[in-house]
Amino acid sequence: MELTVVQIDKPEAVNLILGQSHFIKTVEDLHEALVGSVPGIKFGLAFCESSGPALVRAGGTDAELIELAKRNARALSAGHSFIIFLGEGFYPVNVLNAVKMVPEVCRIFCATANPVEVILAETEQGRGILGVVDGITTKGIETEEDVAERKGFLRMIGYKL
Repeated sequence: MELTVVQIDKPEAVNLILGQSHFIKTVEDLHEALVGSVPGIKFGLAFCESSGPALVRAGGTDAELIELAKRNARALSAGHSFIIFLGEGFYPVNVLNAVKMVPEVCRIFCATANPVEVILAETEQGRGILGVVDGITTKGIETEEDVAERKGFLRMIGYKL
């Protein structure tokens, strides 16, 4: 077995959702879940088929994001993994529950705009995702000032009253 790390290639402002599913209809079902959750959503998604022709299957509503998803899925080449890139102004918090409710979805590894490294194991059979590094190392514990800043920010952007 060989361990490999793949850096997800994406623009800084773009959010992604990385997960694992189990069936070829994942692409169509995730597409339906996303467009049903947020009208006008811009996204690209790709799925690594794990049997038969073992292709990267893709879909979405934005050509550039679809290409980004295909490139990153191909770099991962991990069976039954999927990656969704959300256009600027669209966020995982608005679609994550819908994605998790798709019957084929087995797990979500991360949902983030942070830099992501994917840790893969490769055997004679193929590749699988072991986990992710999402963002940077923790620098400390928040102070009262940090708490006030966090609460103010969440209210400023409308996520808390």
